[in-house]
Amino acid sequence: MNRAEVAEIILQEKLIAILRVNDADTLPVLITGLVAGGIKVLEITSNSPDFAAMIEKNRKRYPDILIGAGTVANRDLAIEAIHAGAQFLVSPNTHAGVISVAHDHDIPVVMGALTPTEVGEAIEQGADIIKLFPAGNFGPRYLKAIKAPFDKVRFFAVGGIHLEDMEKWMEAGADGLGLGSVLTHIDGLKLTEEIVAHNARKYVAKIKQYE
Repeated sequence: MNRAEVAEIILQEKLIAILRVNDADTLPVLITGLVAGGIKVLEITSNSPDFAAMIEKNRKRYPDILIGAGTVANRDLAIEAIHAGAQFLVSPNTHAGVISVAHDHDIPVVMGALTPTEVGEAIEQGADIIKLFPAGNFGPRYLKAIKAPFDKVRFFAVGGIHLEDMEKWMEAGADGLGLGSVLTHIDGLKLTEEIVAHNARKYVAKIKQYE
């Protein structure tokens, strides 16, 4: 798939599952559960152990799932992720070098930005989607306000998004959401593939209301 096709799938699915772990051994349970729960787009963050190896391994294991790299804050991480087979890159910050490297390899970037200046800079550099981050600290009203001058820009809200407020974000103009700990950390429960899948289905069902 080329850059445009991958970006289109991300926009169609409207949901990126963010996998940030301290122990690489937990990733297989999480990924298997998320995929069983209907998640089609996964982001393995660069500050997870052996993230590049995990991307490469799971690209082979799940050829029908989009697997990208997250927390790609600079060119070196972008290169490492791309060599591992990442199909898209997600950054927490606005960094022209990440976009340049990704686009040289025909890979889309979900670029972190918060202020109007950062959003404008990211778009000027060619970001495919804007990751509004940390969205939860500012709320849906902030997204709605920033969408006014940037009404043609595709925004994913990321950071502090919960099942109960997904509707507010989508109605404020989000094109999709990035979800992390709400999918991968469930208080009081030992995570199994079945528990992760059951939890993921609730979020997938919610986001499908906006197809």
